[in-house]
Amino acid sequence: MPLGDTLKIDLTVFRRAMRARIAGFAKTSLLDWDGMVAATVYLQGCNMRCPFCHNPDLVSVSTDAEEVPWEALEEYLRENSDFLDGVVVTGGEPTLNEDLPELVRKIKALGLKVKLDTNGTNPGMLQDLLQAGLLDYVAMDLKGPLDQQYSQVCGTEVDLEAVKRSIQLIMGSGIDYEFRTTVVPHYLNPGDVERMAAYIGGARKYALQRFKRDRTLDKRLSQIDPYSEGQMLGMAEVARKYVRKVVVRGI
Repeated sequence: MPLGDTLKIDLTVFRRAMRARIAGFAKTSLLDWDGMVAATVYLQGCNMRCPFCHNPDLVSVSTDAEEVPWEALEEYLRENSDFLDGVVVTGGEPTLNEDLPELVRKIKALGLKVKLDTNGTNPGMLQDLLQAGLLDYVAMDLKGPLDQQYSQVCGTEVDLEAVKRSIQLIMGSGIDYEFRTTVVPHYLNPGDVERMAAYIGGARKYALQRFKRDRTLDKRLSQIDPYSEGQMLGMAEVARKYVRKVVVRGI
């Protein structure tokens, strides 16, 4: 199948209620939440099939996959709560899980802040979490320009209105947040980045992430060279015309 084709996948499982399956956790990270010492919790299952996904093992939901019990995570977090600043809940796509609020409440009860990573396709869950005051930071992936190109980048059909609603919720939430884009050659060009930056004009923070080809869902992307450091910095400079703060990661 040529690069850029949209996969037709069965997403029925994601339309049903899912229970949060903790696929694993990183005990300490200085990279997943800028300026914070955090543990990172990985939840299984995603409703996208981005060819460049760097967590391909977490995309599908498998009952055979090893699962980390909450008790093991809780024990580590409790023992290290004086060292950790917070917990990053990522995936997969965390908002697919109906009991995500319960998981976040348990983490908050330990005195830790929570950052949510999301693709923005479930604004209902996002709104519930924000209204309940359960989130301290949200990082939302902005995959591409908000037109027909979006589904191509995501590898499956995407409800753009849901994505737009999530952007509105985040920007109006009053909490810290960022939007972020993995800039993959063949899928995105500098003009696309400017269009995305313009759409989120006035946002607090926009992170441009350099594509890494060493671990991807579509193995063919290992043949694609990432944008150079100079190209990434050039795109960031253009994005600064629209967004308050722009950072470049991975260079």
